[in-house]
Amino acid sequence: MAASQRFIPIAEPVLDGNELAYVSDCVRSGWVSSLGEYITRFEREFAAFCGVRHGIAVSNGTVALHLALVVAGIGPGDEVILPTLTFIATANAVHYSGAIPIFVDSEPFTWNLDVSRVKRQITPRTRAIIPVHLYGHPADMDPLLEVAQAHNLLVMEDAAEAHGALYRGRRVGSLGHINCFSFYGNKIITTGEGGILTTDDDGYAERARFLRDHAMSAERRYWHTDIGYNYRMTNLQAALGVAQMERIQQFIERKRWIAQTYSGLLAGIPGLELPPRAEWATSVYWMYSVLVRDEFPLSRDALIDRLREAQIDSRPFFHPIHSLPPYRVNRSFPIAERLSRQGINLPSAVSLSEGDIRRVVEAIRRCSQ
Repeated sequence: MAASQRFIPIAEPVLDGNELAYVSDCVRSGWVSSLGEYITRFEREFAAFCGVRHGIAVSNGTVALHLALVVAGIGPGDEVILPTLTFIATANAVHYSGAIPIFVDSEPFTWNLDVSRVKRQITPRTRAIIPVHLYGHPADMDPLLEVAQAHNLLVMEDAAEAHGALYRGRRVGSLGHINCFSFYGNKIITTGEGGILTTDDDGYAERARFLRDHAMSAERRYWHTDIGYNYRMTNLQAALGVAQMERIQQFIERKRWIAQTYSGLLAGIPGLELPPRAEWATSVYWMYSVLVRDEFPLSRDALIDRLREAQIDSRPFFHPIHSLPPYRVNRSFPIAERLSRQGINLPSAVSLSEGDIRRVVEAIRRCSQ
């Protein structure tokens, strides 16, 4: 390995547009906390991007999930169905609300929750379903919405990894009753930390804005009629977000180019399964994710180690939540467990060059021989 080779990270933000100018403007204005024009502008622009009427910006994606559950009236004793193969924040938000997360296995084609298994988990206590658009590929929403309608259940998209993804021509974040995004530093656009709720429901939007600010009365200062939360986004974060929104479509197109380049170069390597691409979906490939099947010469973990030796970062798939100590259940979820064991996320930053991608692919090819 040449000493001059740079380390290729799994992800990194691209902040070379108007980010510095807008954040500096925010600092000069003095409006650096949770009031300021950038917050309302960011909310308005992201809602319009998703094709909904309301965006309610919050301090991170996890609290977006929690707040969405609270404004929908989900609480102690209720059950919420979600995929076991997702980041733990989805289950934690359910737990914060006092409800019980009910896990569903993945299906092997898109790696998202298996809609055919959702019906089996519905009980009289079920109140909501949270589909997660894993690694940027949409879940199959129409049959899920049909199940929810038949049982009078809320559908809440966890779209943290899927900004701009399309399901049958519709943007994710517009398909459920109330939906959530994250703007952590590794996401397609970032506000450093941050999140947002998107919805067409006026009541949900009004309630979310009320509760995120300590449930303070709009008519009577420091009068609180409910127990609220300090879940506000700062104007500084929103200034970053407004600059990122100016290039969100560019970032998405770059993500798709990265995926196309990887897929062309990795095609034909025995033992690798490339990421899903359902005909009814347009993924944004938040992460370019592949499966290292048993016939590949190395295990997934050994491949991660070899890539690291070549100055290339990567990540394993999430552990299924049912296997983690806080949520462990004595059941098998075979598809999610296999995906978790075999899945690897390759470097996926918008800043990747074709040369970077070729370096990653060549390192994998060497491991396949």
